[in-house]
Amino acid sequence: MAPRDHPTIDDVLGEFLAEQRERLSARTFRNYDEVVELLRHSLDGYAHNSLDGDERRRWEQAFESGDEGAFCHLFGPEKIPEHLGEFLGYFMVRKVIAGQELLRASGTVTAKLVTWLAARGYIDRDSADHATGCTQDASRDLPVADRLGGLLHDVAQRAPEIDIDALDDRDWVEDHLAISDVEPGRIWFEGDIGPIAVPRQASDLARPGWSVSVTAARTKDSWHLVEVGFVYP
Repeated sequence: MAPRDHPTIDDVLGEFLAEQRERLSARTFRNYDEVVELLRHSLDGYAHNSLDGDERRRWEQAFESGDEGAFCHLFGPEKIPEHLGEFLGYFMVRKVIAGQELLRASGTVTAKLVTWLAARGYIDRDSADHATGCTQDASRDLPVADRLGGLLHDVAQRAPEIDIDALDDRDWVEDHLAISDVEPGRIWFEGDIGPIAVPRQASDLARPGWSVSVTAARTKDSWHLVEVGFVYP
């Protein structure tokens, strides 16, 4: 199908799925369909934050008139690559209850979408190359980060009873912190939080630079995880 002169995101995502339906098994296509639908939700819910000027006004007018899918209805596919980092690094982590298969598929499907968009001239090659790196990282890292989050949550569940209100301010932290160092069975967070004892499986998965929403407390010179939220690769 030849590209339209001014296709919208909605147009090209529909075209992409129609082509994939013809070549994929039913099970694989379900993953494609689900990931693309999640991408639509992410674009419509968050991508307007990058707009300004006339584009922002156009979106606000349509959205305030009741079009909840205004972003995908108004703007073209060139807006997709710049949003993939937020989609894969925030939306899929924070807003979606996803299993390992869907997390892996989110990177695979968006990589295929980027290649498809570039092949049809909907986006330029530089945008495609940059977005492809993002999608490849997501395919590898998102399932690992999800497993790490589960293991760290188990560590927090086994933490001793700690009265945080009785601790000095220097002995507890509640923040979104980057992992700063990893050794077998131990991890550290930025701000000299650690070492924290974790299973070897967790330390094998952890990567310096990944960030985690944590509450941690120190008692008798030992740091403990008290609560753990999402892990962001």
